[in-house]
Amino acid sequence: MSSHREKSTKLPFVVVLLALGTFLMVTSEFIIAGILPEMASDLGVSVSQAGLLITAFAVGQIVGAPAISVATRRLPKRSTLILALAVFAVGHVIAAVSSSFTLVLAARVVTALATGTFVAVASVVATSAAGRASASRAMGVMMSGMSLAIVAGVPLGSFVGQSIGWRGTFWVLAALAVVASLIIGRFIPAEDHREEAPSASSQFAVLRHGRMWLVLAATALVTGGFMAAYSYISPLLTERTGLSEGVVPLVLVGFGIGALLGTNITGRLGDRKPLATFITTSVASALVLLLLIPLSTSAVPTIVLVFLLGLTGLGITSIATPLAVRFGHSGPALAAALTVSAFNAGIALVSWLAGTTLDTSLGVTGPEVVGAVMAGLGLIPLIVLAAIRATRTDTPQMSLPGADEETSHEAQAHHVAA
Repeated sequence: MSSHREKSTKLPFVVVLLALGTFLMVTSEFIIAGILPEMASDLGVSVSQAGLLITAFAVGQIVGAPAISVATRRLPKRSTLILALAVFAVGHVIAAVSSSFTLVLAARVVTALATGTFVAVASVVATSAAGRASASRAMGVMMSGMSLAIVAGVPLGSFVGQSIGWRGTFWVLAALAVVASLIIGRFIPAEDHREEAPSASSQFAVLRHGRMWLVLAATALVTGGFMAAYSYISPLLTERTGLSEGVVPLVLVGFGIGALLGTNITGRLGDRKPLATFITTSVASALVLLLLIPLSTSAVPTIVLVFLLGLTGLGITSIATPLAVRFGHSGPALAAALTVSAFNAGIALVSWLAGTTLDTSLGVTGPEVVGAVMAGLGLIPLIVLAAIRATRTDTPQMSLPGADEETSHEAQAHHVAA
């Protein structure tokens, strides 16, 4: 027992490298929220129209993650990661030199395809390197790159954007991608080609797992809820709360600190009770969004609630992927990729829907209204999952290994489902 515990305390260095790559990718995705007004002004469009940049990025990942997961199953993973970073860099350069909103929008789609590719393939590399017993922990470490992006990358990008313009931020991201590709090419080992690549049919078998789809639906809805507010947080803070543009990055730091705490807290709780933690986090996120609507006229309550939004909203990132993989264990790579798609499906839907509310009577509180509704709807598939679990728990024979599709898988991974 002690030897297993000692062995599990240290993950392969490759997992840390991939966490840093995830940090870079997520910084690019989330940074738009902090520089949206500047981009809209420079490109000659409204803030709500500029919000399509968020939608386009999300759509690119929705398509990219599962498609690349299947398409690259026979390609060297190291080469795929390097290629994804190269395309990521090119996409940022195109956007940085363009004055056309349409071209910038297209560049964001290309960048998103690269991001979806990187996250999907990196998930496979990280979990394979860590081994079955530490796969979920490896995913947690890799996804900590997302929280780090919120804490450091996005606020720093906002500062850079206000200092040298949003184009300067994009140039920095492109340069960092080049550096990351060189590091990954140097330190990630080549694959052992003696292992046979999984067939497409074995990957697609994951689509038959109903409970995985319930997790994905909840992920899309709850993610969409907090992202509806976060995507348009700058207009809320400046126009309704009355904060200056220079203070916005500091508030985003608070959001990021909450996100970092949230992913760690929910990750620990989710080890033993993932479903219960998922439900609790979703309820808390909906309450925070509801409170933001009346309280966002005052600075202190708003800053506290933005912190709590990060604490509750980003927490599901450490639960959703392991839970989806657990329920869709026949195709873990595609299950992980579909979770990426679910995250971004929620973002794509609400970034467009929330953007349209800015031009209604709801004004800058519209995204919070949309977010609260989405988070509330996300509870429905989670309640269905809880009901299924309760039914199986109440029926003794259904808890036997031969009757429950993920019992044997969970035993091998040393995890206990909620």
